[in-house]
Amino acid sequence: MDQIIHHLKNSNNVLLASHINPDGDAIASLLSMGFLLDTLNKQTTIYNQSPIPSMYRFLPSAQRIVRNINSGNYYDTAIILDCGDLQRIGKAAVEVNRIPVVINIDHHVTNTRFGDFQLIDDSACATTEILYRLFKEMAIPINLNNATSIYTGILADTGSFRFSNANRSAFEICAEMVALGVDPYDVAKHVYGTYSFGQLKLIKLAIESVEISQNGKLSLMTLTQGMLHETGTQPEDINGLINYIKNIENIKIAVLIQEQMNGKQKTTPPQQGQRFHVSLRSDKTVDVATIAASFGGGGHPRAAGFSIESNVIDLKKRIFSFAETL
Repeated sequence: MDQIIHHLKNSNNVLLASHINPDGDAIASLLSMGFLLDTLNKQTTIYNQSPIPSMYRFLPSAQRIVRNINSGNYYDTAIILDCGDLQRIGKAAVEVNRIPVVINIDHHVTNTRFGDFQLIDDSACATTEILYRLFKEMAIPINLNNATSIYTGILADTGSFRFSNANRSAFEICAEMVALGVDPYDVAKHVYGTYSFGQLKLIKLAIESVEISQNGKLSLMTLTQGMLHETGTQPEDINGLINYIKNIENIKIAVLIQEQMNGKQKTTPPQQGQRFHVSLRSDKTVDVATIAASFGGGGHPRAAGFSIESNVIDLKKRIFSFAETL
């Protein structure tokens, strides 16, 4: 950590980035690090390739997150947050490879240890927990805006403290953030409290797509571009859909297959060569990070994912084959 702190103090123009299809911890980590760099009077660009899910747009300074990088801008440092592999930030990976110093801050057990400096702790409940420690180490006061991001990141990545990563630090840090003025009800209202009619229709279609393995231990949900088009929703509206099938009785692995855009909206079944993102969740008895790694992805033992180019029928066959070992 000391080397990273020294470099941050001596940097000038910093690019912050996190993984595509960002969750609450990824977004909160971007904003928290942005606040830290503001305190150090650094010039900062906060980037994510994907749109910010609507439930996280309430976070202070969320509007600072941009979806395009000016290739003519010179960055002396890149900080990649909550991202196990550099390629997961998407098209900006090419730009990051040109930046002299790359700092990798993450809590995924499958992190590839990319970059010039790493601050990785897979025992942390969220990347925002690691950033909280960085604030403390640097003796930088945490204001209400930053406290809101740290609290939200931990809330999101622990599943409202329901997941096994809800450690003692998660509760202690969040208690401190509440003492600083964070309103748990207000945060929960934004993250979990509302959804559009289009999202409700999307939930209906997604549930109708659910398939269960013959032994009843693996559940699979498929989300197509056609469903998004029909319901007038966006990819960022899928947040939390996998929990519907994760909590089915006797399920050990839940899988969400999400068809990715391929240049245009598609309303027909995916064909050969279509791109998918696959999310995996476990009931704690199966290490889905190992499964994701076998497809070139990564994550945590209980929550992982990967991207793949495939035919949807073949992809389902490969996924259902894992059920035979459960």
